[in-house]
Amino acid sequence: MTASYNQHSLARRTFLKLAATTAGVAIAPSILAHGHGKHTMSNTKVGLQLYTLRDIMKVSVPATLKLVAAIGYKEMEFAGYFNHSAKEIKHILDGEGLTAPSAHVQLQDLQQNLSQVLDDAQTVGHKYVVVPWLSEAQRGEGIEPYQRLADSLNSIGEACQKEGITLAYHNHDFEFENRQGQLPLDVLIENTDPDFVAMELDLYWAVKANQDPVEYFKRYPGRFKLWHVKDMAKDGAFADVGTGVIDFKNIFAHGELAGIQHKFVERDKTNDRIATIEQGFTAVNKLNQALAASK
Repeated sequence: MTASYNQHSLARRTFLKLAATTAGVAIAPSILAHGHGKHTMSNTKVGLQLYTLRDIMKVSVPATLKLVAAIGYKEMEFAGYFNHSAKEIKHILDGEGLTAPSAHVQLQDLQQNLSQVLDDAQTVGHKYVVVPWLSEAQRGEGIEPYQRLADSLNSIGEACQKEGITLAYHNHDFEFENRQGQLPLDVLIENTDPDFVAMELDLYWAVKANQDPVEYFKRYPGRFKLWHVKDMAKDGAFADVGTGVIDFKNIFAHGELAGIQHKFVERDKTNDRIATIEQGFTAVNKLNQALAASK
């Protein structure tokens, strides 16, 4: 057995034990099947969007973070605290040697409860808060809803900036739908202040919409501070990073142009969560190391 295998096997056993004792519930077998600022591309830390493990997070946040730390991840992007306070989350992160430079926060929470969001972000250590999704009602019809959204993001982003936090926006594929001759993502980028609003480019959804991420980096250099590193199978479905068709080597080579500071492995749906995050860590770590070696 290799040291890596032993470490990951121990992580799985630890997760099972801690989840059972911490949450007081059994884990379904299917679940266990199988810093902001002057960062440069020399930063080889691998991040994870915890939405990938949302079912496990519901059972035990401490055990989940212990698992991902054992695999080798260093940076977390949260998608909810799962009934834990910001102070508790910070304590758990510190105990595992992890940081959480980013968190997804629903638009309505940013609009209606920004003070609390920022207080929590500062407690945990988030440097970014990210709008993760727009409902169909929020998208509306035509291009005007996105023009109004850009104004709202500027206002929220300015308030965030005063507290040392950067607001970001995360795309899906619907931001690439042609609306009155314009693409919503372009409207958001062009009508938001770079000092107040960054972009988190989801590489899967961009490619899924027949867009070239590198072309976006060239068109809007420096705007894409965060990425979701997510792969696509030949049939367009989700795939573990490094097993699909997305040319991550070329995308990573243009990271400086993009303005990249943090990369988060993610897969929206997977039948083997642990295998997915292990493969994602291995693939992104290898890409980061190859890129650093080429400098």
